[in-house]
Amino acid sequence: MGRIPSNVEEDVPAVGFISHVDTAPDASGENVKPQIIKDYDGSDIPLKGVPGLSLKTSEFPELLAHKGETIITTDGTTLLGADDKAGVAEIMDAVQYIVSHPEFKHGPIRIGFTPDEEIGRGVVKFDVPKFDAKYAYTMDGGEVGELEFENFNAASAKIHIQGCNVHPGYAKGKMRNAILIGQELNALLPVDQRPEFTQDYEGFFHLISFKGAVEEADMAYIIRDHSRELFEKKKAVMQECVDFINSRYGAGTATLVLKDQYYNMREQVEPHYRIVEIAMKAIADAGVEPKVQPIRGGTDGANLSFRNLPCPNIFAGGLNFHGKFEWVTVENMEKAAAVIRNLISLYAE
Repeated sequence: MGRIPSNVEEDVPAVGFISHVDTAPDASGENVKPQIIKDYDGSDIPLKGVPGLSLKTSEFPELLAHKGETIITTDGTTLLGADDKAGVAEIMDAVQYIVSHPEFKHGPIRIGFTPDEEIGRGVVKFDVPKFDAKYAYTMDGGEVGELEFENFNAASAKIHIQGCNVHPGYAKGKMRNAILIGQELNALLPVDQRPEFTQDYEGFFHLISFKGAVEEADMAYIIRDHSRELFEKKKAVMQECVDFINSRYGAGTATLVLKDQYYNMREQVEPHYRIVEIAMKAIADAGVEPKVQPIRGGTDGANLSFRNLPCPNIFAGGLNFHGKFEWVTVENMEKAAAVIRNLISLYAE
């Protein structure tokens, strides 16, 4: 945590800016070899560390909206880490501007960088009273202009399948293959509620890990929905699937551990909607059209909002997070830093 004292006499609320320093575990974030493409011409971008791998405009047409800009990618062997080191860089760029321009008027400013956001534990030990901000913003969104104050309700589901391994030559009537039972359980869940078939406010069941053998298997899911009611129903469906497996193969065949991770921040932010309106103006003042939309994910701001620190999310400028096709533009990051400065100025008015 860090802080910049106010340089105005008026009683101005302290505003915080937060980003996370960890990167997604879905792909390696070690030994990143960035590629910097200046004056991007709209063509496919080879990721030179993996022969034949490219960022293709046919697959990622949003690249074409950034012709003429400076694009940063990896060489294809790692993710980039713009989620959320771009946010860290933007906050520090704004800080550098503020401390080098004493004429810039501002109220009290709070800065926070967190670990473990990608596993939903980024603010478990975040000391909100010590941070001492009335409002805050996470710089952790995607494309330029994005502003989000509602996110998924989230839970994790871990299922252990206990099978029975018998020599296959003598297995009739005895073997219970934990792998196949796990596949059967997964098939009970609604196919149209998988991530690859959902968008906007639609929630999903996402199987993120399946490991095991005939004797035992372990499955891990994440469960998401913007609606608290539908979220609770999804958790109930998961329990019903486990109960069905146990009724078919015997008690204890499937064991479920469900754990809530975070909730939709909208109910905590909406009573303070002025902070969303201020953010919209700060984005517009940076020459960008605000795009208010729900997060199909979560941020540290979700949990912080439930700890009496209302905390919407603002774009950091990167795209294709969590994989080797991740990229960001310098121009997007510059606009995000400008939004931070604009926010600080608006709170000081």
